[in-house]
Amino acid sequence: MMIDKIAILLAVIGALNWGGVGLFGFDTVAFLCGGQLAVLSRIIYALVGLAGLWCITLLFRGNEETAPSAA
Repeated sequence: MMIDKIAILLAVIGALNWGGVGLFGFDTVAFLCGGQLAVLSRIIYALVGLAGLWCITLLFRGNEETAPSAA
């Protein structure tokens, strides 16, 4: 599903951003978007958070995409 791929991509972006914060004290999203409280930064943070929640559902789903079809 396309939404799964988008969610994984956003989750990876978030993970890389948090890795940068943890290792180097550098928040790339805040740097690129005008600070942590800028509207664009907050939108990106919210989308990454929602993507993380969506990715939780991937852990509990069956592997229907690789299952052979009955056709």
